[in-house]
Amino acid sequence: MIRLGLTGSIGMGKSTTAAMFTEAGVPVWDADAAVHRLYGPGGAAVEPMRTAFPAAVTDHVDRPVLKAIIAADPTALARIEGIVHPLVAADRDRFRPQTDLVVYDIPLLFERGIPVDATLLVTAPPALQRARVLARPGMTEETFALILSRQMPDREKRARADHVMETLEMDATRLQVHALIRYLRSHA
Repeated sequence: MIRLGLTGSIGMGKSTTAAMFTEAGVPVWDADAAVHRLYGPGGAAVEPMRTAFPAAVTDHVDRPVLKAIIAADPTALARIEGIVHPLVAADRDRFRPQTDLVVYDIPLLFERGIPVDATLLVTAPPALQRARVLARPGMTEETFALILSRQMPDREKRARADHVMETLEMDATRLQVHALIRYLRSHA
């Protein structure tokens, strides 16, 4: 099985590209979806987070409250990551579909050094990235800047990626996804 790590900074088209792999019949594991499951009612992160951050937990982890805690306490993010990242890794390790190709959609793929067989970076020009992100409900310039400060710069990700795909236009991106699937399967 080929494990393709899909990554890209915020607003680069990663979720849209992941959906294109799914449409093409390739199983996709989504790190963000895993965190949502872990934070949801009965999720494996709820009790550890309740112990560490009781104000942020009811029957689930309240992400807006957690965001406020992170803003107020510079040590909070590292403590949260210490709880959540091992749980996300365990969730990822349990994802083993019986197929020749699987995609792992991981925003912090390079930052965390996640082992995969090949990497795909989706990217877009900075102006397009900014426009996409600021069009999201509730997004501000400050939040966008904070998120970018926590992510590896796009130029560094480009240097590390095995494959780079610009997500300028949907049909062109879909063609690139199908071409990459064919390439990976022919080189397995």
